[in-house]
Amino acid sequence: MAASTFFIPPVNKIGMGCMAEAVELIKNYGYRQALIVTDRVLNEIGVVGTVQALLADVGIKSAIYDGTNPNPTTINVGEGLAILRQHNCDCVISLGGGSPHDCAKGIALVAANGGDIRDYEGVDRSAKPQLPLIAINTTAGTASEMTRFCIITDVERHIKMAIVDKNVTPILSVNDSALMAGMPKGLTAATGMDALTHAIEAYVSTAANPITDACALKAVTMISNYLRRAVEDGNDMEARENMAYAQFLAGMAFNNASLGYVHAMAHQLGGFYDLPHGVCNAVLLPHVQRFNAKVSAARLKEIAAAMGVEVSALNDTQGAEACIHAISELAKDVNIPSGLAELNVKEEDLPTLATNALKDACGFTNPIQASHEEIVAIFKAAM
Repeated sequence: MAASTFFIPPVNKIGMGCMAEAVELIKNYGYRQALIVTDRVLNEIGVVGTVQALLADVGIKSAIYDGTNPNPTTINVGEGLAILRQHNCDCVISLGGGSPHDCAKGIALVAANGGDIRDYEGVDRSAKPQLPLIAINTTAGTASEMTRFCIITDVERHIKMAIVDKNVTPILSVNDSALMAGMPKGLTAATGMDALTHAIEAYVSTAANPITDACALKAVTMISNYLRRAVEDGNDMEARENMAYAQFLAGMAFNNASLGYVHAMAHQLGGFYDLPHGVCNAVLLPHVQRFNAKVSAARLKEIAAAMGVEVSALNDTQGAEACIHAISELAKDVNIPSGLAELNVKEEDLPTLATNALKDACGFTNPIQASHEEIVAIFKAAM
């Protein structure tokens, strides 16, 4: 086994009502002026105002950037950076799901390192730590509040850039399930399936280790047990809290074992058509695992067991098939579209998407490396 490094924010608050304690922690860091990076919806429904008031109570002023797109762009990073500089902010607070977190990471990284966010595409390209980032999460989810991954759409090239950099890791993550209660069904389903994808891709990754395996399998079990409930009833706080823990565990897994072709391919769909990331992952996940089963059948059988499937009488090949079936059933139960055609993906674009997917850093740890034709074939199977 190769040596491994384990990345995680130094402090992580999780659980119902933990936001109040998190504000005390933020106060103790000594920051005076924050840039809150969020989206319009959270601003309009008053979540941003609530957080601003909590910060004001402990003497922290804040400016707001609420222009984050669902797939944050190079333009969003530039706009947020302008507000940060205008107000001389000494820290960044992201509020929302993966989109504001990723946008905030881009802003904080460029604020400290200079240049353009495009300069940091790839692995560990920055010279120094970003401006301190506190990530307050409202979805369960992308786990972007605790990872070193930052995905930004380059509007000129129509691709999603994967920035994997220890310097974009937040200093504090906050997962208060009370902030997740209002999440709509579709978003709950998509972000939950994103978390499942993180766990499964990390478990079959070539960089998996015993720590990431433990996190991934526990995440798979919890998502299998609680996602349907969280989608069915957004006010089922037991389900919400368990999904918050599950997505965090999945984040711990992929932040250290990395991902695979599901993400490498989903990033292209998101960058090209501006589609929701979690939905793209959910549609691709069974098809990529069918491709991976050539080398990962034993691991996929273990995932099936973690999902609650009785696999003791099955061989590895049958166990892998049972895993793929269980993934598809869960996706169907939470109303994920059945294929990419439903998302208006066009067959003539697949060769271009496949070319770009093979360049995405997330694919490098897929358990088996694919040819261009094989990636196109997986896209076709997912149509």
